[in-house]
Amino acid sequence: MIKTCVIVGASHAGVNCAFALRNYGWSGKIILLDAAPHLPYAKPPLSKTFLTDQCEPAEIKNKSAYAQQDIDLRLGSRVLEIDSDNHTVSLEDAGVILFDFLVLAPGAKAVIPPIEGVHSSHVYYLRTLSDALKIKKATINNEKDKFLIIGAGYVGLEIAASLRKLQKSVVIVEREERILSRVTSEITSSYFYDLHTKNGVEICCDKEVIRISKNAKQSSVLCADGTVFHADSIIVGVGAIPQTHLAEQAGLDIDKGILIDQNCRTSNPKIFAIGDCTRFKHPLYKDFIRIESIQNAVDQAKIAANNIAGNVVDYDSLPWFWSDQYEVKLQMAGLPVDYDNLIMRKKSDEEVSIWYLKNDQIIAVDAINNPRAYMLGMKLIKSKSQVEPKKIKDIETPLSLTSFLKEV
Repeated sequence: MIKTCVIVGASHAGVNCAFALRNYGWSGKIILLDAAPHLPYAKPPLSKTFLTDQCEPAEIKNKSAYAQQDIDLRLGSRVLEIDSDNHTVSLEDAGVILFDFLVLAPGAKAVIPPIEGVHSSHVYYLRTLSDALKIKKATINNEKDKFLIIGAGYVGLEIAASLRKLQKSVVIVEREERILSRVTSEITSSYFYDLHTKNGVEICCDKEVIRISKNAKQSSVLCADGTVFHADSIIVGVGAIPQTHLAEQAGLDIDKGILIDQNCRTSNPKIFAIGDCTRFKHPLYKDFIRIESIQNAVDQAKIAANNIAGNVVDYDSLPWFWSDQYEVKLQMAGLPVDYDNLIMRKKSDEEVSIWYLKNDQIIAVDAINNPRAYMLGMKLIKSKSQVEPKKIKDIETPLSLTSFLKEV
């Protein structure tokens, strides 16, 4: 009897899982469902090249690839209910699909903060292609438009850099004391604060927005301390939350995301979850985390596909991320958590690396225009080798695996 694997969500995770299933020997049916009407696309360019260039969204796979791999891609198919006992998925059009295995890859959605007026039509978010198209349209309405961005995380900063490339006036309002406060060190935050201010962005920290209002000409943004900002368009970028409603309805274990094991299996052995929606105990950091990145989506897609195809494989990937802002590329390896030493290695203002250590072991690195430092950091994190901190800081010490190691 031919088995069926249903994948809900044609995200980066979902698409890669479908193709990985074929690569790993799955000969049964693969049905890939997504509520959106357009071909699956890559999200990272939405805050960067898609806003600034006259280009189409980058497709994850071209249309013909799905047919070539016998993947039944059903666009515009919204899942209403999962019956985990009877192994069925019910669709909005009243269709019902029976599955042997189910993979949940719905991703995450933008956080909508509790701000009065935040649902107004002149307030934008950036999570989907539809969101990006709205922002892109706003950039061509008036070349002198002023944009205000609420939130100074990576997405907010990337949007700011793109808007400045389009010669827009940009103000960023951040609730925390510094930008990127939840994801990186003060050193990296300071670098990108200086980068943006040098490029004409006004950044205002310690500003909690409580109300957005609009008159005939502009929008007004009121902060808790009484500060008022004026702008033509407002973009909210204060984070994302995992899409867990289908998993909750299916009775799966949830804790700040869909809980999965090292095989990407949920509390139901026939249901897997992958990508931004998941939370799991990382084998290196020994704690439960949720990772929003293409790397994690692709790695988990392969792990789930392997296990569904009968190959028992555990997740052991090292997290990595990147961010492009102006002419600067930031590459991050590992997670900067629970470190006891922080070292900046600076060759020039344009080439910097920040090293996070614990007990003289590298646990993370931020490499700014420095791919060699990034690659070396990946190797050192994986090897768990003891390093000599003073050698890392010394710019004369070569960037090599042996140069940084502690002498025994």
